Amino acid sequence: MAACVDKWHPAAYQCRFGENIYRLLPDSTTDSPVAAGLSAGPAAATGSSGDYVWDVLRAEAQDDADDEPILRKFYHDLVLSRPSLEVALAAHLAAKLCIPGALPQDALRDLLAGALAAHPDAGRAARADLLAARDRDPACAKMVHCFLYYKGFLALQAHRAAHGLWSDGRTAAALLLQSRTSEVFGVDIHPGARIGGGILLDHATGVVIGETAVIGNDVSILHAVTLGGTGKDSGDRHPKVGDGVLIGAGASVLGNVHIGDGAKIGAGAVVLRDVPDRTTAVGNSAKPIGKKAPPQRRPKEQPGLTMEHRWSD
Repeated sequence: MAACVDKWHPAAYQCRFGENIYRLLPDSTTDSPVAAGLSAGPAAATGSSGDYVWDVLRAEAQDDADDEPILRKFYHDLVLSRPSLEVALAAHLAAKLCIPGALPQDALRDLLAGALAAHPDAGRAARADLLAARDRDPACAKMVHCFLYYKGFLALQAHRAAHGLWSDGRTAAALLLQSRTSEVFGVDIHPGARIGGGILLDHATGVVIGETAVIGNDVSILHAVTLGGTGKDSGDRHPKVGDGVLIGAGASVLGNVHIGDGAKIGAGAVVLRDVPDRTTAVGNSAKPIGKKAPPQRRPKEQPGLTMEHRWSD
């Protein structure tokens, strides 16, 4: 995976999750205007469960299995034999996070599946995360590759299950998932953190997100980013990140500070103060170096989610 700043455009992603992703779920239809606007090529025409993202992911898996016979059983076991994205996620994560002899794979799969089933918003957000990887990561040609191989995506979905358990008062189980996710994927997200949809954790190694952090929708975070506390406060002590934000590699955002919608945090920056909407902040400690005017929306040729992500003056 390699992030491409040219594909990050706050105008394109503003309110994308809230307004559109709900129309891509199993109670929608694959021939809806939104689904038509998200054409993924020949794969999109295969399958029709009424769940656009799952149908495309399965079609991509079938294409890969046909192209590489050695992968047929692998794709069948992890994707093609599964009835839904949530069930596939639970099985895939359980195989990654189980501890032979101590934390059985079947028991962990049931824990994950139960948490995802009890919190449907986690499935909605997972679908938006897959679309975000396909749209914003130039190294991601297919959503099925993100689902199978991208540890940032997998760590985030494990967090979504852990957050569901945390919200239900099952703190011990939630902390177990956090610990295993940190050990296996190198990503440490406290189960109390609240994270929106359409999130891209690119590379993801070394990402740390604290308990009271809040992250909006359509946010891109590169590797070695810390959303942490200063060590001086208790209670609500972690950053609040708005929609459409980009946080560069190695950046640290510390304390209960607010990063405004559409802001960019430069690589290696140390942010200790609020960053206004659509502002770029760089340095240690970070200072604003410019602010983009509110982007003007261009008329869309058809309903759906725009695939154009270019800077506009």
